[in-house]
Amino acid sequence: MSNMINTPLNELLTQRKLFLAFLRRRVPDAALAEDILQSCYLRAFEHQGEFAQDESAIAWFYRLLRNAVIDRYRRNKSQEKALESLARELETSAHPSPGLHNEACACLHGIIKDLKPEYSEALLAVDLGEQRVQDFAKQHNLSASNAGVRLHRARAALRKQLIQTCASCAEHACLDCTCKKHPPAAGSL
Repeated sequence: MSNMINTPLNELLTQRKLFLAFLRRRVPDAALAEDILQSCYLRAFEHQGEFAQDESAIAWFYRLLRNAVIDRYRRNKSQEKALESLARELETSAHPSPGLHNEACACLHGIIKDLKPEYSEALLAVDLGEQRVQDFAKQHNLSASNAGVRLHRARAALRKQLIQTCASCAEHACLDCTCKKHPPAAGSL
């Protein structure tokens, strides 16, 4: 180690604990702080020939860390906006006609009950019970965006199970399903 040439990159590596402490004060998760630090080290390695002789490598790296934290928060804000948009879209999407409940595949209620409880609860409340996504979110102490994501995942899980159970009926949107794997539950439909 003593034979190593003192380069700006080596100087940055010796300050790892200070850099990590800097990040931990700015991001809520220790693993996220570590990820940001590693990505900044990678960037420093890729740009090591660009260090200006008159600028401290450490000052440059702190600026790099600060910008990485800002970028992370911006990315999270964008994701949050996208999830809120999805929740609004789900909220304003057309509700199925009341007659559709009677025409849907007989397997539907049985398959919904076989899904994860939080998925079946979301589908029964929002899609079949026609509850607003925002009301569902409040009732379950979720943000509207998290409720939208849960509903999206529940629909994907339902589709997957319907295709496995009902094969071509589900694949081709057959409303007169004849499969017998999940008879309708008493009082459903």
